[in-house]
Amino acid sequence: MKTTQQDGITSKAEEITDAQTAPGSYEQLHKPSSEFNTRDEYLEHELQIMQPKRWRPNLPFRDYRFEFEDTIPAMAGTIGKVVMVGAIAATFAAPLGLSDAFVLENVRYELLIVSIFIILFSGFILPTANLAGTHGPLIPLIPIVVAAGGHPMAFGLLIGAFGFILAITKGGSMLARLTSKGVCGGLLIYLGFIGTISQVKKLFAWAEAIDMAHIAFIVILATILLYALLEHFKKRWLAVPLSCLIGGVVAFALGAPFEFHTAPGLPNMNPAYWWGENTGWMLGLPTLESFVVVLPFAVLAVAMWSPDFLGHQVFQKISYPQRTEKVQMNIDDTMLSASVRQTFGSLAGGANFTSSWGTYIVPAAIAKRPIPAGAILTAVFCIIAGLWGYPMDLAIWQPVLCVALIVGVFIPLLEAGMEMTREGKTTQSAAIVVFASTLVNPAFGWSLTMLLDNLGLIGCKERSAELTKMSRWVIPLIMFVLLTTVMAIVGMLPGIPALMADFRH
Repeated sequence: MKTTQQDGITSKAEEITDAQTAPGSYEQLHKPSSEFNTRDEYLEHELQIMQPKRWRPNLPFRDYRFEFEDTIPAMAGTIGKVVMVGAIAATFAAPLGLSDAFVLENVRYELLIVSIFIILFSGFILPTANLAGTHGPLIPLIPIVVAAGGHPMAFGLLIGAFGFILAITKGGSMLARLTSKGVCGGLLIYLGFIGTISQVKKLFAWAEAIDMAHIAFIVILATILLYALLEHFKKRWLAVPLSCLIGGVVAFALGAPFEFHTAPGLPNMNPAYWWGENTGWMLGLPTLESFVVVLPFAVLAVAMWSPDFLGHQVFQKISYPQRTEKVQMNIDDTMLSASVRQTFGSLAGGANFTSSWGTYIVPAAIAKRPIPAGAILTAVFCIIAGLWGYPMDLAIWQPVLCVALIVGVFIPLLEAGMEMTREGKTTQSAAIVVFASTLVNPAFGWSLTMLLDNLGLIGCKERSAELTKMSRWVIPLIMFVLLTTVMAIVGMLPGIPALMADFRH
C-alpha cells in the first residue's frame, strides 16, 4: 500500500515519540508470550521494548531474554564460522606446506577465541554490534599474499588497526548514509545470487565426486519445496534447522558416505606455539618488511567492510518491525568490535580475518531476534563444537553446509535486494551495481555505483540534488579511486597485470 510523504513523516514522528515516552525498563515492559495473539506479535514487542546500553553491562533476563528462535541464528552462525575459518586456514596452509592437522587445530582454536569476544562485545557491552565473523571475499587473495611473502600476523594487525581508525571516525556509518536504496538493493541481489549459485555448484561437485549426482538434485529440490512451505506458513526462521535436517537425512538415506572422525580435544592455547619458527605457522614473528608487503591488502580488506556491513544492516532493517531503531545493528560499533577481535586473534595465532558475521545476522533478522541473546548461544555452540569436535564434521558435510548457507543467508539476501528495488528509479542503480560487481567484485561495484548514483547520472536525481558537495562526489570519488588503485596494485582488475611486480603470481 502506498503512503504519501506527509504520512511517512507523521508515522516517523509517532515512532520517535513512542520510543521516547515508553515508560519503564525492559523488565517492566516485558509480557509473557501467552498475552499475545501470535508468536510474531510477541517477538516484535520484545524488539520494541528492548533498551540496549552501549559500554555498560547488558544482562540476560534484565535487558533481554533467550527464546527458542535464538538457537537458529546461533546454529547457522556456528556452521558458517567452522566453514569460513577452515577455508582461510586451508588456503594459507597449502602454499605454506602445512598439514590438515594444522587447519583442524587452528579452526578449533579460533572457535574458542571468537567465543570470548562474542560474549564480551555483542552479548555484554555493545549489544547492537553484530558478531565479528570471517571476511569471505579475502579468501581468493590469500594465495597472492602468501606468494608475495605476506605474514598472517602482520596482515591481521593492520586490518585491526585500519578498522579501528574507520570505527572511531564513524567512517562506516557515513558511507552507509551515502549509499542509496538502489545501490544497497543491487548489492544484496548480487551477493544473494552469486552465493546461491556457488553453493549449488559446490553441492553438485561433491555429489559428482562420489558418483551420485542425483543426490544433489534431490536435496536441492526438497529444500526448495520446504522453503516455499515455510514461506507460506510464515515460519521462514525454521528454514536453517529443517533444511539441514532434510539435506542430511536425504543424502545419507540415498547412500552418501558420512562418518565422524574429529575426536574431542583442546587445541594448543599458547600464542608462542602458533608463532614459533618450528611450530604452528612455522613463520616466526613478522618483520617490518612483512607489514609493508600486506599493507595494500589490509587497506583493501577494510575498505570492503562497508558494503558487507551495510548489506547486513539493511537486511535487518527490512526484517524488523517499526520502532526497533534502538536494537538495530550499529555499523561503527560492529567495526570497533571486529577490529579489537582481529587484533587479539592475530596476536594469539588465529587464522581468521574478520568482518560482519553474515551467517548469524541474516537468520537472526528473519527470526526477529535481537543480537545479544543469539550471540551468547553462538558462543556456547562454538565452544561445544571446538571442544567436542564431532559437530565440526557434520557442519562441513556438503548436504548440510550448502543448504544451510542457501536458505539461511543467500536466498534471504536476494529477497531483500528485490524488495528494495521494487519502485522508483532504484532499478537503474541496482543494475549497475550487479554489472560492475560482475566485472571485478562487490567492493568495486559498490564504490563505482555509489559515485555515479550520488552524481545524479543514474538513480534518483532529486536525491542527488539534495546532497552536499562532499557527499555528492568528493567522498565517493575518494573511495572509488582508493579501492581501484589498491586493486590495480595487487592485480585484482581483470586483464590488467598487477602494478607491483611482487604481486604478479
